[in-house]
Amino acid sequence: MSDIAGKGCEQLIPLSDRKSLQEIERSIITKHRKDIWGKFIKAIKEFQLIEDGDKIAVAISGGKDSLLMAKLFQELKRHGRDNFQLEFIAMDPGYHDSIKQLLLDNCQYLNIPVHVFDSGIFRIVDNVAKDYPCYMCAKMRRGALYKKAQELGCNKLALGHHFNDVIETTMLNLLYTGNFSTMLPKLKSLNFEGLELIRPLYHVEEEAIIDFIDHSGIWPLNCACMVAAKKIGTKRHEVKALIKEMKTKFESVDRSIFRATQNVNMEAILGWQKDGKSYSYLDDYHEE
Repeated sequence: MSDIAGKGCEQLIPLSDRKSLQEIERSIITKHRKDIWGKFIKAIKEFQLIEDGDKIAVAISGGKDSLLMAKLFQELKRHGRDNFQLEFIAMDPGYHDSIKQLLLDNCQYLNIPVHVFDSGIFRIVDNVAKDYPCYMCAKMRRGALYKKAQELGCNKLALGHHFNDVIETTMLNLLYTGNFSTMLPKLKSLNFEGLELIRPLYHVEEEAIIDFIDHSGIWPLNCACMVAAKKIGTKRHEVKALIKEMKTKFESVDRSIFRATQNVNMEAILGWQKDGKSYSYLDDYHEE
């Protein structure tokens, strides 16, 4: 199993033997009811992520987050709402054969009927963005997923970003780009008309997902990147470590970062952007 991740990637190795499909599915609404199932339902309700008649393309990278998300959607149709359709899609950006096979084996074992399609993105990105390929790769992968979702007649694309991704993105923007913005639970595509991106794991913490993987015994794909794994072309790992360090001094700092995105005081900031325009607090400032 040493070749199922790109060199330099951290590997998540489950602590127990692989459970039966029935045990894995049952655990979602029993063992993991509070930390995963309940928070999945909370995000769907709070942000109105699913509406009657939706056809949702569930993007599966083969990693821990997307595999869990796929099973959550299946359990929702089985035990909750059944007012929507699902299509499971997996893009092969140029995985090694062993990695692609692991993705297929996991989906087969978990009873996830996945559409796998090739994109060759790793090869393209390696040629045109050798030094800092991560941004371009992410953008191209997103576009390929949107296109496939559109081909399948879907109106929504579900991605497996979780709570920690949200707060790490917030801190990345604050520390490295000098703006206060975050990863939204849903947004409309600008380039693919009629498609909306949703993030149903928005409230689910990464630690709970790792616990699910450990309990299930499923061996997920890790980063599987063949282009930038050695380079680590982003600062995300550094920010993850920074938040972990801050939590040793401020126990709920992650929750505070998350809440800050919901409690922006527009009367106490210097400037903001909306609809492509920049505004200053001085615009409405009047001397008494």
